Amino acid sequence: MSVLVTGGAGFIGSHMVIDLLDAGEDVVVLDNLSTGFEWAVPRHADLVVADAGDQALVTKLLAEKKIDAIVHFAGSIVVPDSIADPLGYYANNTVASRALMECAVRGGVEHFIFSSTAAVYGLPQHGPVGENAELAPISPYGSSKMMTEIMLADTAAAHDLRYVALRYFNVAGADPAGRSGQSTPNATHLIKVACQTALGLRSHIDIFGTDYPTPDGTCVRDYIHVTDLVRAHRAALSYLREGGSSQVLNCGYGRGFSVREVIATVKRVSSADFDVRETGRRPGDPASIVADAKRIKRVLQWRPELDDLETIVSHALAWERRLAERAIGTSRRRNSAAADPVASL
Repeated sequence: MSVLVTGGAGFIGSHMVIDLLDAGEDVVVLDNLSTGFEWAVPRHADLVVADAGDQALVTKLLAEKKIDAIVHFAGSIVVPDSIADPLGYYANNTVASRALMECAVRGGVEHFIFSSTAAVYGLPQHGPVGENAELAPISPYGSSKMMTEIMLADTAAAHDLRYVALRYFNVAGADPAGRSGQSTPNATHLIKVACQTALGLRSHIDIFGTDYPTPDGTCVRDYIHVTDLVRAHRAALSYLREGGSSQVLNCGYGRGFSVREVIATVKRVSSADFDVRETGRRPGDPASIVADAKRIKRVLQWRPELDDLETIVSHALAWERRLAERAIGTSRRRNSAAADPVASL
């Protein structure tokens, strides 16, 4: 049997593929490469370049590859972009997820793990935020994920499908062995942007809003290492295969850091000073959101191993250096080929 990972060429998805392969699983990756990278998919995984909402292709894939579980990452994730393009987000996140669920039901796939988000909580009044908190998303991104959770619950009630929806808080870091990391050039993740700035790849970093009701006026987030996150997914897979019931679980560490604290950590770890500018708030940003992570530890017996901001930053910084070296190498090869036309034949 095989595991289908949608969006497996992206940041979190590629780490999931690595973790599954390390565990001896057969893995099939489905990714349209709109934001992912073919080189991020390990060669021992089967890569199919297509949309997760392509029902004819997915139906064929589920049968031919003997898929027994789907881990669904594919989707759009930038909150401000979702506000500018809500229909695009509902199409890519909600409509495509519905199509994938239908294929799972028809194909007899009983295990489904969904990449959800803390954005479903909107502007929580109290923290840490538990799974029973009111769902009140303030962006189309959050709404699109909430709708998918609702569809999963309804589908599981009507069919032989059991699922775990993991509500991520802020995912960061990179594979400790340097095999994958956040590779999108224009990513908006704070730690990635700060690391790029520390390496001189950006002229400055912006703090979006300094008047929030937090200790230092900047947003507070619960940052979770991507490796701990994908290990939670593998724990969820084992849980479902052992007959566990459907669950919705927060995936975070239960403590938060402000934007200023993160930037200070990046400066300390990188031993680099850089330009930090203050600007206005971005739409859709809650002041503070930190996970109540007790349920996931109890249900999945998940124990984070990389719960340390400096470790997260160190791994993210190492990956940015690796990406910079990769870009230099690619540029040199192109220049060499241009200088020697025969070599490029």
